[in-house]
Amino acid sequence: MPALGADMDEGTLVEWLVKPGDQIRKGEIIAVVDTAKSAIEVESFHTGTVGQLVVPAGQTVPVGTVMATITGTGAEAAGQPTAKPKAAKPKPAKRAPAKRAPAKRAPAKRAPAKRAPAKPGAAKPQEAAAVLPGSPLVRHEAEQLGVDLAAVHGSGRGGAITRGDVERAATARRLRVTPLARRLAAELGVDLAAVTGSGPGGAIREADVRQAAGVRAPAAQPARAGTAERAGAMRQTIARLMARSKREIPHYYLSNTVDLGTAMAWLRERNRSLDMSDRLVPAALLLRATALAARQVPQLNGYWEQDHFVPGPAVHLGVAISLRGGGLITPAIHDADGLPPGELMASLRDLVTRARAGRLRGSELTDATITVTNLGDQGVESVTGVIYPPQVALVGFGKVADRPWAVGGLLGVRPVVVTTLAADHRATDGYTGARFLSSIDDLLQRPEEL
Repeated sequence: MPALGADMDEGTLVEWLVKPGDQIRKGEIIAVVDTAKSAIEVESFHTGTVGQLVVPAGQTVPVGTVMATITGTGAEAAGQPTAKPKAAKPKPAKRAPAKRAPAKRAPAKRAPAKRAPAKPGAAKPQEAAAVLPGSPLVRHEAEQLGVDLAAVHGSGRGGAITRGDVERAATARRLRVTPLARRLAAELGVDLAAVTGSGPGGAIREADVRQAAGVRAPAAQPARAGTAERAGAMRQTIARLMARSKREIPHYYLSNTVDLGTAMAWLRERNRSLDMSDRLVPAALLLRATALAARQVPQLNGYWEQDHFVPGPAVHLGVAISLRGGGLITPAIHDADGLPPGELMASLRDLVTRARAGRLRGSELTDATITVTNLGDQGVESVTGVIYPPQVALVGFGKVADRPWAVGGLLGVRPVVVTTLAADHRATDGYTGARFLSSIDDLLQRPEEL
């Protein structure tokens, strides 16, 4: 069970998206885990073959609990000659027959030639379509395809299992189907071969089976209760983390008021040539300027771990997103300093949509190197935030407001925004923080370079 954030102590396994024997790659989504904040898609940390699924769906376990085993990983391969020479051998041996199965099917393909004399004489084709479960032909076909006849639903007369039933079962066996979806399909009588999977790599999930069967998941009263419970649990989790942050991190705060007159004029001109759905909002420029400033002042982009500062591997911009059921979540936009404002805007929309639908990935919740919170759309003029450990800085933006402002000795009305910085005094001091805010200001005065 991965730690999907500093505030996570345990998680509930909602659904496995793989089964024993599946080949997986590092970064591939293999499970869905429910935390106090949201349902998260968990990625594999290794490339290899799924061994045993240790934790069943529905079980809540502490962070660090072994959920599954993966064989054939680089780490395991390196240790095989000395550590587990015998343990690694049986598994390839067991898989060997399955891999040779296509070769064994060759005789089965020749079977029609053997049956050819019998077909012209009687209605054998119809009989072959409705063979009794005990028929040697069906048993032979099932054995060759690795199908358990006890789990096959017969479509022939009197429930007889046909060769077509065996072939469909074999096809379903080869499909990527989550264990929960497979059990539900058996209960609802759904043919998995006819179901389109919505999971990673086309994996068939519980929702896909329910849709195919025309069955809706129960939702009324229990859903409301679950939402209320989740909101309460999330508030408790946030409270613990923020209390820890204020207790352990010596915060210092700086703020600066930025003139956005040039940036807003450039934004209006840029949006004239864009479709309504692609038009940029001021938040895109604020995020872009923050990401570039974090690259220019790397002392604020990283983590405080084991009594020293660890620079972030890249600028992964965490964005605070409010959830409809209450609470807050801060997924990351990866490599944000390399994204132009338009792509940043698209990434932000995507994150908000998936965060509120419970479709975030684990890496998006653990990789942020600096976080931005923007409450301008709520009418807030400035934000003085609390650092999300182990990060060392949090940037806040208020609303863009028209204020009296002097430019070149002349007083006028200009759009301005208050930018604030909460930083960890163990990692930096006020001078570094001031350089960071000045960098954001300078970048916003040159919007065409963002």
